[in-house]
Amino acid sequence: MTLEEKRAWIRLIVSVAAYGAYAFVVLSQTGDHPLAEVPYAAALLWSVGAAILATIVIEIVVGALNPRASLLKDERDREIGRLGDHVGQAFVVIGAVAAMLMAIADWERFWIANVIYVCFVLSSILGNVAKVLVYRRSLPQW
Repeated sequence: MTLEEKRAWIRLIVSVAAYGAYAFVVLSQTGDHPLAEVPYAAALLWSVGAAILATIVIEIVVGALNPRASLLKDERDREIGRLGDHVGQAFVVIGAVAAMLMAIADWERFWIANVIYVCFVLSSILGNVAKVLVYRRSLPQW
């Protein structure tokens, strides 16, 4: 497994774990309140920050455990990276458009923030799944 494939796995797992933790924290606070009234901002910011920090730390540890792994990217790594980024990019756009329409329709900030967050997570998940699948199989020939 190449270092870039390991990085894709790390990002995939951390994205799912961070969003799962965020959803658990927010949903556990609902009680008798409507979901839109639950305090979410701190949990959202902590989960994003923790995901970024965890990804960096885990990638450093994985790199240190395998010091002979090449840090250089070859053409295949660059193509796989580009393909994964393109696959995931669609959800960033979908989230931005959805948030814009929700803001125009005067929806609660809770829903706007959460649609943006879930689209970022989906972007990360799908982009990294695409990378892992292509590393396991082969690059599509267009």
